[in-house]
Amino acid sequence: METLVHPWGAVYDSESRILILGTFPSPKSRENGFPYGHPQNIFWPTLAEVLGKEVPAADAAAKKMFLLENHVALWDVLHSCKIDGASDSSIREPVANKFKPIIESSKITKIFTTGKKATELFEKYCTGESGLSPIYLPSTSPANRALQAKPEFKEAWSQVSEAILEKSR
Repeated sequence: METLVHPWGAVYDSESRILILGTFPSPKSRENGFPYGHPQNIFWPTLAEVLGKEVPAADAAAKKMFLLENHVALWDVLHSCKIDGASDSSIREPVANKFKPIIESSKITKIFTTGKKATELFEKYCTGESGLSPIYLPSTSPANRALQAKPEFKEAWSQVSEAILEKSR
């Protein structure tokens, strides 16, 4: 297993209010050049639904505009790691990204992590550096289909829109 380095930087601007973090881009996302690029991953439809918006077009520019217009920053916990395919459980030798510069140059007050591994890695490597604890969100990966059909999934993801509205009051 070779060490892979994250292929892109964070999407955010000075008006971003929340940060959503995955673990590390899947092979399909790396191939497509943008987060949550697997066609069966329901990240984009889920985020659009909780924000009460239309799902953005499939291209990276439209997705980036969607995020910024809705004050959502997006990235991943890890800068580099050894990983087998898209399997978070196979991650070895993780090196975390730095989040304090992003937080200090934006309005981010809450960090959401998608999936148990992203939450675990953020708690272990990033909480101290960032000054924020992560809020767990269930994964939108195709591997998590059973939970995605349950009301708890939508309920957990509704925290995203609540956090954005909370900051704008």
